[in-house]
Amino acid sequence: MADIIKLLPEYLANQIAAGEVVQRPASVVKELMENAVDAESTQIQLIVKEAGKTLVQVVDNGKGMSETDARMSFERHATSKIKSTEDLFRIQTMGFRGEALASIAAVAQVELKTKKQNSDIGTKLVVEGSEVVSQEPVAMPDGTNICVKNLFFNVPARRNFLKSNPVEMRHILDEFQRMALSHPHISFSLFNNDLEIYQLPAAKLSQRIVALFGNNYKEQLANCEENTPTLKVSGYIGKPEYAKKSRGDQFFFVNNRFIRNSYLNHAVVTAYEGLLPKDTFPFYVLFLEIDPASIDINVHPTKTEIKFEDEKTVYAIVRAAVRQSLGVHNIAPSLDFEGDVNFAPIRSIKTDFDTEFFKAAPTYQEMAPAQERKQVPAFKPNIFQNWPENPARDTARISNAPLVFEDLDLPEQKELGSSGNKAIQIHQKYLLVQVKSGMMLVDQQAAQERILYEKFIAALHRNSGATQTLLFPEVVQFTPTDFIVVQELKEEFRALGFVFSDFGKNTIMVNGIPADVPPNREKELFEGLIEQYQNNRSDLALDKKENIARAMAKRVASRLVRRMTELEINALVDRLFATQVPNYTPSGQKVLVMMDMGQLDALFTKS
Repeated sequence: MADIIKLLPEYLANQIAAGEVVQRPASVVKELMENAVDAESTQIQLIVKEAGKTLVQVVDNGKGMSETDARMSFERHATSKIKSTEDLFRIQTMGFRGEALASIAAVAQVELKTKKQNSDIGTKLVVEGSEVVSQEPVAMPDGTNICVKNLFFNVPARRNFLKSNPVEMRHILDEFQRMALSHPHISFSLFNNDLEIYQLPAAKLSQRIVALFGNNYKEQLANCEENTPTLKVSGYIGKPEYAKKSRGDQFFFVNNRFIRNSYLNHAVVTAYEGLLPKDTFPFYVLFLEIDPASIDINVHPTKTEIKFEDEKTVYAIVRAAVRQSLGVHNIAPSLDFEGDVNFAPIRSIKTDFDTEFFKAAPTYQEMAPAQERKQVPAFKPNIFQNWPENPARDTARISNAPLVFEDLDLPEQKELGSSGNKAIQIHQKYLLVQVKSGMMLVDQQAAQERILYEKFIAALHRNSGATQTLLFPEVVQFTPTDFIVVQELKEEFRALGFVFSDFGKNTIMVNGIPADVPPNREKELFEGLIEQYQNNRSDLALDKKENIARAMAKRVASRLVRRMTELEINALVDRLFATQVPNYTPSGQKVLVMMDMGQLDALFTKS
């Protein structure tokens, strides 16, 4: 029998390696910017076109490479950062695997121009699909200029899996922000399709945070610092009253490398215990400095996951640092953004790590998983065809959701709003409605959310929502990240009834909003909707239409809390019972509670 095991061709091996390193344009951005940082650059410019699908270009003023090094940089497992096994356990640089450029060149057309600081002339190298097309001298300033063009041009199946430009651009922005946060001493700029997105001069960390996320962050930053023999924690946390519904603005850096770690996030959230509004998440940018020998960063090809030698100690110190910062913040003055507040020491509070915090720190395995949200059946747009005569009873059949009021024979009462039904409002929060066999208590906001959700999801499927034109158009400016989300959801917004147009950098002019939305505060509406959309995206596996319908319903319902007349209450209940699942919101929250006369009598019966 002939031998069947053979060595893969080099181009194919590189393409397989690229699958681990290069998942999307943002992966290229990450690798190239890390190399620019490692080159000791003080200025780094990122230029992308078509969200990186056509071009990702990084220009730096770093050390540059010689002619030989430029050629070697495209070989697999070629690196200047590791020389021995021991080096693997004391890595301080960003890139170190020696796979990035080889993997990128395997699936793109790459042009590299580089010049060392003490050289008279630089080197230009062109590589396509792992093949060196040309190498020649070039006149250029010190540093490196690398262009990655037509990503996945030779792997069309991979290119077809890329998302829309706004989605891919959002991932690029995430990588850019992480790099800019972790190196505030470096000047960064970002251009997309020749439009400037960011121009960030070298600055203190506090100023870099404000430049990236907006001026409203000035008021919410609290300095956080803790020094121990094993770990140094520094950075900023957000004041509890500024917590958001989404988890997006949370950053951990270990030895200046961005990481994802739910265990450390749990330590921060636990420190906020009792201070955060319900279902909100704090902002934080925290840097951990630790002996590289006590961590393993070679866990995942993207290098965003690491292992700690003593995770329990790290957990305890992080939580103590955040608690200390929160405690000092209660009596500390506001931050002075003109002064040098970057990592300024705060008053020491003695903490007995050996007793309280170490005993309280759980292991990763001991942490309880996050409670899963109850899911209700997805909306089916054809439900409005041949709508049944008895909505409450037929709703149970359609949704397969148990209706607690099924035995109350509500369909016999054709109109809940008739004069025979008494209705009152309680604290502008709950509605009490008399029904045939008892009473019904309705959460007013939850009922609005269910009604609006079904209206919005239907509009999205029909691609036509009613619009109310604003008397005076509203100009709304966003952060670059939020503006990318607006571009991503542009068609969905218009299907809901929004009418707007681009109006300069990260800005739109709003001329109309959906008919059911109270006018005024359009900026607040958009920002809340984007935040809720991102929160849903991080917590739930929803398609775009379902996500935005839920987000829109939740945000608009919160603006409809007001005093209501008896007729308005009964009309709202009528609309509620015309929905598919009147007893639950889209996220599974209970909308109403029924009590029959027997249950009411039992409340007053002597046991």
